[in-house]
Amino acid sequence: MSEQIYDIFVIGGGINGCGIARDAAGRGYKVALAEMNDFASGTSSGATKLIHGGLRYLEHYEFRLVRESLMEREVLWAMAPHIIWPLRFVLPYHKGGIRPAWLIRLGLFLYDHLGGRKLLPPTAVLNMKTDPAGKPLKALFTKAFEYSDGWVDDARMVVLNARDAADRGATIMPRTKVISARRERAAWTIETQDTITGEKRAFQSRMLVNAAGPWVDHVLSDAFGKNQVHNVRLVQGSHIIVRKKFDDPRAYFFQNPDNRIIFAIPYEQDFTLIGTTDRDYKDDPKDVKISEDETTYLCNAASEYFKEPVRREDIVWTYSAVRPLYDDGASKAQEATRDYVLKVEGAEGQAPLLNVFGGKLTTYRRLSEHALEKIGEAIGLKGMPWTAKSSLPGGDFPVRGYEAEVAKLKGRYPFLADPHARRLVRRYGTRAAMILGEAKMAADLGRSFGSDLYEAEVRYLMAHEWAYTAADVLWRRSKKGLYLSKDEAAALDDYMAGTRVHA
Repeated sequence: MSEQIYDIFVIGGGINGCGIARDAAGRGYKVALAEMNDFASGTSSGATKLIHGGLRYLEHYEFRLVRESLMEREVLWAMAPHIIWPLRFVLPYHKGGIRPAWLIRLGLFLYDHLGGRKLLPPTAVLNMKTDPAGKPLKALFTKAFEYSDGWVDDARMVVLNARDAADRGATIMPRTKVISARRERAAWTIETQDTITGEKRAFQSRMLVNAAGPWVDHVLSDAFGKNQVHNVRLVQGSHIIVRKKFDDPRAYFFQNPDNRIIFAIPYEQDFTLIGTTDRDYKDDPKDVKISEDETTYLCNAASEYFKEPVRREDIVWTYSAVRPLYDDGASKAQEATRDYVLKVEGAEGQAPLLNVFGGKLTTYRRLSEHALEKIGEAIGLKGMPWTAKSSLPGGDFPVRGYEAEVAKLKGRYPFLADPHARRLVRRYGTRAAMILGEAKMAADLGRSFGSDLYEAEVRYLMAHEWAYTAADVLWRRSKKGLYLSKDEAAALDDYMAGTRVHA
């Protein structure tokens, strides 16, 4: 048994679990977090990677969610200007299209004015015959609306929340599965198992937070022994990554005849991300992968807009995730609420349990604040809300200061190629210098694993960001998996295994 009693034990290392752990640790609570896999290995790295208000949620009258999301865009951008940046979206329009122009104008007017936009530029109307955004599209689209939202490196946002929680005193345990949780008088006894070594440990906590995302109902049935649990509706979203379809730095918002929408977004310099789908999912979330139907759907939907069709052979990578939406009984997957629901269980004198249902990347910080309100009511208040004016690790530079940070890094390390310096600042911000240390030349960064991934970066990720396998490095903490060959990825795995043994 762990000799100390935690105030809060969080199950789940996705964006909501890590966000709650960070906020709570910053207020002075004694916090532990267990994640059965790697951070962001589920839903939180399978998003469309947008910090957005959710323009299409206006159609479902989700005004509270849209307003909160719009207000959060600039808050999050200021917190993490290395991993979050503004993106303009082009919404092509033609007469007789899915939605009339007046409806789009109204939606964009609300979008501009509902959420206290200060830094992001407002909506504009584009002539697609003369604007460069019209170049890759079919001639049918002569007009477009352009609006602002944000882009985020989703998996990095998760791990940086975990890192900051640990820096503030939280006990952070990846690859640790909660196998049972039971109430014993006024505390929880939680049993965990290390998924690598099999070692079991027991912890005590005054309160338990179930933020297991798609597994939230699994935790209630498996660890708590509850029967007939059904709180979330699992909705699969899949994406395809293709070779770069256009040079414009803006993204596209495409409307489909089935009333759904997809995005086509510049991705990792050399690629275009196209997604997402929306369909109910019944199987184990760990087994989710893109289906043939979804692949066809995304290729066809994008090909309705692009002059050059999107073909299956253009696809270089796909990813899928399951959104755990709160089950509000909506008839269609795309109509189910994207809002979050927080529910506290526990009679008077019993240790409380907080279940977190739903949520999205953009609202994670507000969700965490609301969770802390409920935690305060249940076990006593500590500290005040603090995250709105905070920085995530590496994000302690001005909101529009990315270029200046790149220049600073290149000035200190003149041997860095421009793309390498830009990538390091995008991933690590001011902490890039922790990776580079006293290096005077590229050789000082150690072994090269391919592309511009060096031993110094891998060691940093293992020491400071819990990276354990090549997949953790290549697909979550960086996207170098798009550039390294199978042999290079295998060599990285071997290196990391050897480094762990000798650590």
